[in-house]
Amino acid sequence: MYNGIGLQTPRGSGTNGYIQSNKFFVRAKVARVESKEFQEGQGAGGVTRKANPDILEHDRKRQIELKLALLEDTLAEQGYTDDEILDKVEETRKILEAAADLADDNPCSASADDSKKNTGDPNSSDCS
Repeated sequence: MYNGIGLQTPRGSGTNGYIQSNKFFVRAKVARVESKEFQEGQGAGGVTRKANPDILEHDRKRQIELKLALLEDTLAEQGYTDDEILDKVEETRKILEAAADLADDNPCSASADDSKKNTGDPNSSDCS
């Protein structure tokens, strides 16, 4: 007997006791559970959240470092010395960080949220 199925002993049954599963047994389908619709005030379907400022800052710094790495590779291929490369990379880093800070201070930059551009508030500054 295996898992409580089959004969306890095949003696006297005229079989060898081998158990086969019934391949033609069709199980009844379990009724699908209908999901309830959201009631008023439940869920946040389709609502976009504001981006985390730390993640945006990290991405900005990462883009700067990527540009600097490409510049460093280009200068190395052109035959500049290591000191010249470091100087040019530092100069470019200062320029890129200043440009990124200027873009962060400017609310009408390309990365600014569209909802800030056309709020209809007369006190807010329009970008156009």
